[in-house]
Amino acid sequence: MNRYCTSAFLHVRAILSACLTLGLIGLSQGLQAQTFPAKPVKVMVTFTTGGAADITARVVSDQLARLWNGQVVENRIGAGGNIGVEAVYRSAADGYTLLMASNTHAINQALYQKLPFDLVKDFSALGLATSTPMVLAVNPRMPVKTMKDFTALLRDRPGKVDYATCGVATAHHFAMELYKHATKTFAVHIPHRGCSPAVTDAVGGQVDVVVASLAAVLPFAKQDKLRIVGLTSKDRSASVPEYPTFRESGVPELKSFAVENYYGFMLPAGTPREVQARIEADIRRVLAMPEVKARLNGAGLDVTPSSPAEMTSLLRSDIEAFRRAIDIAGIKPE
Repeated sequence: MNRYCTSAFLHVRAILSACLTLGLIGLSQGLQAQTFPAKPVKVMVTFTTGGAADITARVVSDQLARLWNGQVVENRIGAGGNIGVEAVYRSAADGYTLLMASNTHAINQALYQKLPFDLVKDFSALGLATSTPMVLAVNPRMPVKTMKDFTALLRDRPGKVDYATCGVATAHHFAMELYKHATKTFAVHIPHRGCSPAVTDAVGGQVDVVVASLAAVLPFAKQDKLRIVGLTSKDRSASVPEYPTFRESGVPELKSFAVENYYGFMLPAGTPREVQARIEADIRRVLAMPEVKARLNGAGLDVTPSSPAEMTSLLRSDIEAFRRAIDIAGIKPE
């Protein structure tokens, strides 16, 4: 065989070898998807139990556990949710560790300058699951029934009213700072380590005002232990349409006010596509179940499934919007 024939032979062999390698990789990933999950899947929730993220994760996980024969929800709080996100980022990209992501994580991406991860580049979105309005609620002893009443109170008593949120630089803190900026009012922020403790203190009267997820507030509002004054979302909640939004308050500065709160699932980037597709399909299957919708709606959560591309696009646009708004409101990390 002359050198030209030898060269051609080696070239063809290299191509065949590459094709065989790609074929084996594809076969391996396909088998992974077919056998997934071969062990318990962990869902990382970066907020305390009882909040909207935790409720979403547990309701969906209850059904996934039936499909997958075992699942674990882990709450790992701290650093505004960044500790839990980093734990998922450092986990193996094999589909066995999911992140219960929210717009709070998008805020963190805009707020913190030196995070070890990038929420968009280092994670793969599986799609949104739920959304819930954030609400401003007051202890019933407060002489406030509407956002117009509340705004007037702050203007009459600047700096004399305290309000609790689920933590520094959470979406709840962010929403209240934007409200104060829009209305040129001032109230003192009392951050808590999660929505549940913030709501508990408002119910107990340790603080008179709380800005938290509807899911955390609703059980106490139904018992008349808290009064919901307004929702921060653009539209009323489909699950509890009786509660008005800030923009319906009649306060001119709030006519275009809207801060949304949403939750979805993400995985470490690099997770095999077939495994991602399997998990995404199973989550969408669960969200379509009537009993799941009923449980989530009963907790004040609206089921709002979306595609991975739609969730990624939303995160990108929110991160940019939050960067601009953080500068306006002067929000600083702890």
